[in-house]
Amino acid sequence: MPAPRRRTAARIAAAGLAPLAVAAYAAVPAAAHGSMTDPVSRVAACYAEGPEAPKSAACKAAVAASGPQAFYDWNAVNIANAAGKSRSLIPDGQLCSAGNPKYKGLDLARADWPATPMKAGAHTFRYKGTAPHKGSFELYVTKDGYDPSKPLKWSDLEAAPFAKVTDPAMQNGDYVFAGTLPGKSGRHLIFSIWQRSDSPEAFYTCSDVVFGKDGGGAAAGGGSAQPSRPAPVEPPKAPTDGQISDGAGKSTVEHGGHGDNDPKTNGAGAASPIAASPVAAAPVSSPSPSPAAAGGKEGTDLAETGGNGATPALAIAGAGVVAVGAAVLFAVARRRATGSGRSVR
Repeated sequence: MPAPRRRTAARIAAAGLAPLAVAAYAAVPAAAHGSMTDPVSRVAACYAEGPEAPKSAACKAAVAASGPQAFYDWNAVNIANAAGKSRSLIPDGQLCSAGNPKYKGLDLARADWPATPMKAGAHTFRYKGTAPHKGSFELYVTKDGYDPSKPLKWSDLEAAPFAKVTDPAMQNGDYVFAGTLPGKSGRHLIFSIWQRSDSPEAFYTCSDVVFGKDGGGAAAGGGSAQPSRPAPVEPPKAPTDGQISDGAGKSTVEHGGHGDNDPKTNGAGAASPIAASPVAAAPVSSPSPSPAAAGGKEGTDLAETGGNGATPALAIAGAGVVAVGAAVLFAVARRRATGSGRSVR
């Protein structure tokens, strides 16, 4: 091949690779992953009530503060680069929003958030996993004397998680694991941290709970009296699969190719997905005996997607390498053919 043609071929190959290289760096999708549904998180409860016309006074106020879109994006209260540093990254008073102004309505300090009735002892927790990954869950409960009418601070939480589990199994799109609730009385809040192990990303939820009758009865194990005892509020409901599917079209959250939001299609669509678990009836994870002893493998049937931000970039970069390789082989073939007197077109 004459020198001018070789230079032209090289330029063409480089031009073809350039947009692929740019795409490789640009393709870092955000991915939503879910929220606590037992006990129901604030964001999930307000989404279930309806982002456009919520029923409870607390959710009405939250939507007024954040706007409906925050609740269509109910499964994305996260920090992309948390890397186990949640306490240093999230300011006091902003735990429920994870410091994200988009979800500021979740931080409203009020005593009438819909609360899930709870009691001390063993409980099975559920966390809707709309894009499951390997990682660990830590659940904290507020200290005795917690006042829901004041902004939530880190110091309001017990120092150690009462439940901690790594890679819990999934059942019908939910992470399911067990924990033992301590004795409490009245209104409290359960704060969860889901820290991925295949990425620095972490997710957060606030679930309002009430121990004892109407928020005032003593639970097993006792607990100090509450600063105030608001009137009972109807317990929150988790969003149904139908509600999740119906609202998927209004979600602005990307999922990095994890499927769709309809559990019936097993992730075959393209909206806001619930990744299906390969386990039809996985056993419930055992509760941690203590915070120090917790954190072992308690459910190894997790549907691992491996979908971190690097995956699409690697795929695109790989395509670029293939394109360059093809161009080189083509040039070599032409050179050999020309040397043997044959024409290659």
